[in-house]
Parts: sequence; C-alpha cells; structure tokens
Amino acid sequence: MTETLDILEKLVGFDTVSKNSNLDLAGYVEEFLEARGFAVHRITDPGGEKTGLFAEKGPDGDGVLLSAHTDVVPVEGQSWTKDPFRLTREGNRVYGRGTTDMKGYVASVMALADRAAAARLREPLKIALSYDEEVGCVGIQHMLDRLAPMLGQPRACFVGEPTEMQVAIGHKGKAALRAVCHGQSGHSALAPKFVNALHLATDFVGKLRHLQKTYAESGNSDPAYSVPYTTFHVGIMSGGKALNIVPDRAELTFEYRHLASDHGRDILRQIQDAAGRVGARYQDICAETRVEVEQYNAYPGLNVAETDAVIGYAQKLAQSNATTKVAFGTEAGFFSELGIPTVVCGPGSMEGQGHKPDEYLEIGQISACDAMMDRILDDISN
Repeated sequence: MTETLDILEKLVGFDTVSKNSNLDLAGYVEEFLEARGFAVHRITDPGGEKTGLFAEKGPDGDGVLLSAHTDVVPVEGQSWTKDPFRLTREGNRVYGRGTTDMKGYVASVMALADRAAAARLREPLKIALSYDEEVGCVGIQHMLDRLAPMLGQPRACFVGEPTEMQVAIGHKGKAALRAVCHGQSGHSALAPKFVNALHLATDFVGKLRHLQKTYAESGNSDPAYSVPYTTFHVGIMSGGKALNIVPDRAELTFEYRHLASDHGRDILRQIQDAAGRVGARYQDICAETRVEVEQYNAYPGLNVAETDAVIGYAQKLAQSNATTKVAFGTEAGFFSELGIPTVVCGPGSMEGQGHKPDEYLEIGQISACDAMMDRILDDISN
C-alpha cells in the first residue's frame, strides 16, 4: 500500500480537471508502465491536448482488463480546507481531488503493474485509461475505434469507479439533448398575436413532465435503483432579450437516464413526437413555429445478467458476496457492448466523497483494492 500511496501522491499532483490537458499525467503513467515492460499505446484526442492510454503485458490471450479515467471534476466554487492538488494524509484518510473518483484506483492499478513486472504471466494484463469521462464519457467515445481492436476479448473487465469495493452490475444509460424553440418576435403590447418561444419551451417541458409521470407510474421498474424508473430532467432554459419584445427563440438543455429495459431510441422518438405536437399547436399563427430536438451526447447503461460468470469471478476477487447497482454513469457500458464481461468495482464512495470539497479516500479502501489486485495477479500468473 505504501507504493500505491506514493503513486497516488503523484497522480493527485496533476491538475487534470476536464477542461485541462492530461498529457503530463499520461506521460508519467506511460513512462512508469514502459519501464516495467508494458507495451503502451497513446490514443490522442482530435485536438492533441489529451490522450488515452492502452497498456498490455504478458502472452497473447484474453486476460483481464482494468479500466479507469484520468480526469477529475473542478474545485472552483467549493470550500476546500486543504490543497486539492496535493495529497494530504490525516488519520485513516488521504485527501485530494480525485482520490475517490478515481485516481486511487489508478494508483492501485499502477502498483499492480509494478508487481506484475516480476511475475510470470500466463495471461495478459491489460490497462485502459481514458480522458473526459467527467463531461459525459466523451473521451472513451473518441478512443473506441482505435481501442477496440487492441483490447481483444478479455474474459473480464473491471471499471474502477468508487463502489466501496462492492461489485456493481448495473447503471442507467444517459442521453443529453438540446431543444431549440422557434417562435415569432413582436411588440409585447400585441403579445397574443405572436408565438412566444418561451411559451413553446414551457409547453415542451410540460410534455417531458408528462413522459416522466408515465414512466414513473406505468413504465419498467428496477428496485435495485433508489429511483427505480427512467427519469427526465431539464437543467437549463433560456430565451428572450427584453421585457417588451416577444421572444422568437428559446433553448433548453435536458437529459434522460434510462433503464436497460427502456431503449434509448424509443425514448428519443417519444421526445421528438412531443416536440412535433408542441410546434403544431401554434402553426396557425406562424407556419415557421417548431421545436427542434438534438441529442448531442449519450452513453450506454450497464446491465449484467445475474447468471453471468463475471459476477462470481469479481466477487471472489473483491471478497464480496453482494452485488449492487449504482446511480451514476460509467464507461462500463461501452466495454459491455464490445462483448467484454464487465463490472464496476473500485475503492471509495461516490455518494460520500465523489465530487465534493475535501474529497478523500479511506486507507482501508486502498488496502482492499490492493488486495483485489493481488488476487488478479495470482489468477493470471503461473
């Protein structure tokens, strides 16, 4: 664990908030892994400011894949009592941005790589590190075309998001959307003669709330989630330039998070149908009235069948008999869609520490993660 903490100290020292480059951190990890005999490949983003890494050591074969992201959420606006980019140890905790989400796991993986350098591997150990996960799993989507052929078909993938070392077998998928409402400008003294784009927007929000009610009352349900149904959420709405002008344009940004049993394409069709009905109500006043919906990002959910062998394998390695499903999204769904048996299991609590000021990781959680890494190494070694 001492080595893991030393590595974590270095990782926390890199300010890899998603708006920043991760190249310095990636260079450190790349040099570390290459010095231990890993073949390391960079998968650089389109702008060249960030990079993912894929590393592999051992003979040809399926092996085990360990996956993590290198970016962290911002600290601005949060009341930290410690330097967020300097690891601070107090008692049985280590503090710093990313300790829980998820540099603690990355450090444990790197410490495993160090031990693997001296082992006789009978299967390959594979490591995938991404960027821009915190802004909607964007980095892994840029990486997939190049990453997928390198991965092969590992017999298990562990995505190390914080689950308190429980084996998570599911999370919801998510889509982010934008709706642009086109109305008709005019003088507010004659407002009823024009189509107010903000009225279109509020009508559309009403349709989304009706969809939410339908899914909550009669849709599919999974009691493993604290909110057991597909959800809709409007986060931002804007429009208008002056009080005495009827706004001709309004925009809102919204999302849905869906159960695996509710297909995203069907939900999107329902949303688009609702937008069409809202626009049609006003076309006798203005033929150009419409609500345009654009889905600009999405990531898949994860839903591991309870009979899947990866669950028992993960429970054995994590020394946990239970399984759980998590409220937050991860990159696990992308690996699962490639046919790779995938679970989420990592140190720390997302609810307790993730994205919060004075983010910390319990020493006991690091120790438990290192112990799981030792069991992985034993399993793939001669």
